[in-house]
Amino acid sequence: MCGYIKSTNFDVYNLLKNHFFDMYDYISGNVVELNPAYAVVDNHGIGFMINISLTTFNEVSKASKSDTVKLYVYEAIREDAHVLFGFSSKHEREMFLLLISVSGVGPNTARMILSSMPPAELEQCIASGNVAMLKSVKGIGAKTAQRILVDLKDKINLASDTLLDNNNAPSAVYDEALAALVMLGFTQQMSQKALRKLLKDEPSITVEQAIKKALKMM
Repeated sequence: MCGYIKSTNFDVYNLLKNHFFDMYDYISGNVVELNPAYAVVDNHGIGFMINISLTTFNEVSKASKSDTVKLYVYEAIREDAHVLFGFSSKHEREMFLLLISVSGVGPNTARMILSSMPPAELEQCIASGNVAMLKSVKGIGAKTAQRILVDLKDKINLASDTLLDNNNAPSAVYDEALAALVMLGFTQQMSQKALRKLLKDEPSITVEQAIKKALKMM
């Protein structure tokens, strides 16, 4: 597979670049270097330098050196570099992708926000229109905070009784079931609401059970 594309047509190059290089879902392996800014993951002798948030740093720090760690990734492609960003959960990556969809919010700014608050707390912040909380993040001014709230409020539409508190963060079951429901064509908001209620009522529910029960609630 060719890793170099030469074209005099810049638009064609960009089109190919956006599809050709968007190939990574996750990278797993042993963490050989870890700090609050990035992790180096060894996968079959290749070391991937992956930029991370403090939220992911805290999760990865719990693993021992012999443990295999999985990071869900996003590849930011610039003219001068390809930069990997990694997340300990699909939920965090979903919030990252929502953030960078907002004009003026780049990958590093999104990572800064997710370093300041975990995904569930960020959802609550957006759903409740908490400008002050967003402005408390380094580098986020009033205009950017307002733009995030305006652009994402309809995508983070959680009922007050389904907002998670800090002691009830989304689990792997939530992440996998949510991804499956979205792939089936249901909206993220509708799927989130159903899954949060299910997990609140049945904390030990399996992924398969959560999907089946959520489908009956749609």
